[in-house]
Amino acid sequence: MFQVNTLFVMMASILVLLMTPGLAFFYGGLINRRHANNMLLTVFMMCGLAVILWIFVGYSLSFSGNHWGIVGNLHDILMIHVPVNTAIKTGIPVADYAMFMMMFAIITPAIFCGSIVGHGRFNFLVIFTICWSILVYYPLVHMVWTPHGLLARLGAVDFAGGLVVHVNAGITALILSAWLGRRKEVHSQHNNLSWVLIGTALLWIGWYGFNAGSALAVNDTAIQAMLTTTIACSTAMVTWMLLDRYRFNHVTLAGACNGAITGLVAITPGAGYVTLGGSMVIGILGAIISQSFITKIKPHLQIDDIVDAFGCHGISGIWGSIATGIFASHQINSHVENGLLFGGGLHLLLVQFLVTALIIVFLIVMDVILIKILVIIIPGSIDYTQLPAVRNSKGLQS
Repeated sequence: MFQVNTLFVMMASILVLLMTPGLAFFYGGLINRRHANNMLLTVFMMCGLAVILWIFVGYSLSFSGNHWGIVGNLHDILMIHVPVNTAIKTGIPVADYAMFMMMFAIITPAIFCGSIVGHGRFNFLVIFTICWSILVYYPLVHMVWTPHGLLARLGAVDFAGGLVVHVNAGITALILSAWLGRRKEVHSQHNNLSWVLIGTALLWIGWYGFNAGSALAVNDTAIQAMLTTTIACSTAMVTWMLLDRYRFNHVTLAGACNGAITGLVAITPGAGYVTLGGSMVIGILGAIISQSFITKIKPHLQIDDIVDAFGCHGISGIWGSIATGIFASHQINSHVENGLLFGGGLHLLLVQFLVTALIIVFLIVMDVILIKILVIIIPGSIDYTQLPAVRNSKGLQS
């Protein structure tokens, strides 16, 4: 066991865990005051629910065995038969790797669950998360991040979760938001912009564990991932602010924070594979594409994604995955082939297009089937006509 790498991954796991309360603050500040506490609970409860699921069946379905390259088996249920002290690649023990991957299993459902607070029932969300984790998330981890996974064999490149986490959560947020309808108060003010800033800062800090930690060792790849993460986040934030100034003649704190998040998301698939210049372009275009969707396309759709989980995570995740096929460099990381701009031709770019498209189709089909079945058993949307009137401090009903 290589103790330095083991400690590094342990610290990275702590940083990724920090992202979930950071996301709770970020989302809780964006939503209206009436639903703020519900948002905090909805996001933070994933730290309990997702951990239990991961230990019970998640690790086994993700990494034990292989069925058709799609999912593992239940041989390691409750991780009873897992040799936790056995060293894997980079000299870290299996237990350390399992802990690190557990943090991804926490943050992924936390990203999409905030999109339906205020118009989705809490009980429905809990049951959906359990079923979604088993039927969607764990198989996707297996397909992308195991050597015998279906998409891994196609050549899928996803350094730290752009596909498995962000595209996954973004598409799921879009489908849930579209299916469960709109809130009673769609155009409400932000609850607390200070929370948004605090949440963004915690997410940025935690993202170093997310991206650099995915190197699983203290090496050049980890350092490259830290640099590209910082550059993409910064350039995306400034780009978003400039766009706000140009389009709306003013800059907002919420916009700057959204810009930072889009940069972090966009760089995630290729953080350890792309050059510093490439990360700058990825961040800039990630902000442009995401803001264009949120401000120009989303208003014309009947979708009430209150925290723009799809606009920020889904759109930027898709762009980041495709951008990896453009900016990846074999000189930066020998485990990846050159992208389009570094002499690799169209091969990696086409692979990333194909893999991203297949994942989107998989997510749409599975999410729709899952929602259709669950709404038969338990109501998904909040029926405001059945809620008692709430009196404010002046005795008026609302």
